[in-house]
Amino acid sequence: MRLIIVKNYQELSLLGAERIAERITGSSRKKPFVLGLPTGSTPLGIYRELIRLHREGKLSFKAVITFNMDEYLGLSAGHPQSYHTFMEENFFRHVDIDRANIHILDGETGDPEGECAAYEEAIRAAGGIDLFLGGMGEDGHIAFNEPFSSLSSRTRVKTLTEDTRAVNARFFGGDMNQVPRAALTVGVGTVMDAGELLIAASGRNKARALRDAVEGAVSHRCPLSCIQNHPKATVICDEAAAAELDAGTAAYFKTLERDALERAALLRPAVPEQTGQVPGA
Repeated sequence: MRLIIVKNYQELSLLGAERIAERITGSSRKKPFVLGLPTGSTPLGIYRELIRLHREGKLSFKAVITFNMDEYLGLSAGHPQSYHTFMEENFFRHVDIDRANIHILDGETGDPEGECAAYEEAIRAAGGIDLFLGGMGEDGHIAFNEPFSSLSSRTRVKTLTEDTRAVNARFFGGDMNQVPRAALTVGVGTVMDAGELLIAASGRNKARALRDAVEGAVSHRCPLSCIQNHPKATVICDEAAAAELDAGTAAYFKTLERDALERAALLRPAVPEQTGQVPGA
């Protein structure tokens, strides 16, 4: 696992977007790049930076397939608080992605279990998720896999805890009674199958969850602790989210990043010194 501690949310957003753009532009043209996406407040900055890169002509999503993590059960795609609406307003309508390549669970399905099974099959048919971007819940959940979710779980229907519904009530006019009681969500096992994980954590309210995920035991009490067992997981957090990490842990990862930057600088081709002489003179 790699932990990158940056100064603030702006740096987190820029670094996260750069990593995703690097993977998309560097992927094989023989198959589309398959990208897993979250909703929530944390990824908004990353989405804004990806949109900026696209508008500057540096990044295209024409060869990208996306799978979102979750959707509220019972909300239509057009509902103002559905994750279909969230993704459309904050990302999809701003880039050149092929609409046929967008996958989001259907909250209005009449067969939730069948919808979840079909979603898993669609991911397999796409060749698996190359990179899954994820956020972090205050209790260590990822997607709607809340504490004590199975770490081998697949896409399924999940009842939401009172805490999660209370946190999300701010999107429903502060009325928790308007927040759906269940959601369709990818499982922890689904997330862990991705070729790479990129987890973003910002703010002091995520500090305890980050500490448990990075320093604690791998446990279904903190579902995000599963990242410790992933062969290619990166967590990008700001100083506020890193506040409860042991000082030695923070220093260790900061040293690793500094050393990596120094090695990269040494490997960079030397730029010939400009002498002002005309070649061949």
